[in-house]
Amino acid sequence: MITRKRLATGACALLAALSVALLPTSATADEPVAKESPKVELVLDVSGSMRAKDIDGKSRMSAAKQAFNEVLDAVPEEVRLGIRTLGADYPGQDRKQGCKDTRQLYPVGPLDRTEAKTAVATLAPTGWTPIGPALLGAAKDLEGGDATRRIVLITDGEDTCAPLDPCQVAREIAAKGIHLVIDTLGLVPDAKTRQQLTCIAEATGGTYTSVHRTEDLSRRVRQLVDRAADPVATPVATAGALRCADAPQLKPGLYTDRESFGQHRWYRVDLLPGQELRASVSVSADRAVNNDYGVLLRAVTRHGREIVRGSEAGDGRTDVISTGLRYPKPDLDDGPGDAKPAAETVCLQVSNSFSAPPSVKTTPGMPIELTVDVVDGPSAASDVASFGLGRGWWLLGVLVLVGFVAGLLWGWLSRWRVAVWRTH
Repeated sequence: MITRKRLATGACALLAALSVALLPTSATADEPVAKESPKVELVLDVSGSMRAKDIDGKSRMSAAKQAFNEVLDAVPEEVRLGIRTLGADYPGQDRKQGCKDTRQLYPVGPLDRTEAKTAVATLAPTGWTPIGPALLGAAKDLEGGDATRRIVLITDGEDTCAPLDPCQVAREIAAKGIHLVIDTLGLVPDAKTRQQLTCIAEATGGTYTSVHRTEDLSRRVRQLVDRAADPVATPVATAGALRCADAPQLKPGLYTDRESFGQHRWYRVDLLPGQELRASVSVSADRAVNNDYGVLLRAVTRHGREIVRGSEAGDGRTDVISTGLRYPKPDLDDGPGDAKPAAETVCLQVSNSFSAPPSVKTTPGMPIELTVDVVDGPSAASDVASFGLGRGWWLLGVLVLVGFVAGLLWGWLSRWRVAVWRTH
């Protein structure tokens, strides 16, 4: 029995060794130079309106605290995080004093989770909503160095400290060229709040999200903090045309545009034989819209023949809806000479089926985000997905073969052991 267990252990060890040897190893040479740690400051509204109990049956402040605790537990080690409040200290009616009520609750730097949670736990809904001053303070908190910088603003109402317009403050921050992005989250927002927070976010290339549940708040803030650790490309503004012939020529990248309700916008991409076009589009509903809506992304030839399409539809309140497509252009057979193959112009059509109540303005159009990528297409059978496994299929085949050989070996050893036992 002991001998049999040893043989089994040896066979398993052999199988494990073969499996590990077949797995690809990552190269350690030429590692990139370490970059400065990204910086994020969470700006939390602690004004009196945060007492309202309309998020999962509890107050907005309680929901924010719970979300903050979950976010603090999940902050990546490389992120330098700080917390700033607005409306947390002054309970009086003096407007001038109330509009100065913003302070840094936790400094931007290495995160002590226990200390940060303790600081957040002491907060209680108190005063005004000085969003503009809070943004200026947060921008100052993040000054210095070449790190990625991001402000995440969480509020349930519009600024109450005009004439300092927070949207204009965001534009001034963007004009400094310091690459500071402001993302905004509205807690159960009304139309005016949604409009103001959208303006703040768009001014710096950030995003706006409407939040109605604690879970959504926690998940979205975590996503934005993670995005600071792994920054994405800054979108480039473009303007689609009403027909393909007049459409702008796009290279691989991230683009932003605006599209009216029910409109079609056209863009062009050049694709060489052997390349694959990958495109996706997101339409943001930055205002109240009717139920039943959709977005369509089509790739067609210059002559109008449809190549491929992607579509998505929804029903109910939404803030964004997305779809995408892929089009691999077959490679050409080797021909005479060294003539460079001609590129095919692919026309991308973005359409939406949104509509709005009569009281809602339809201009300017809704923000759209278009991602275009051109990669080398599959050149051999091993490059394409096989039973959904793609390039991992060969590894699975080898593991099955190794398992089969190990099974035969184990069976032979077992029979040999039995024969020896019977002989003796």
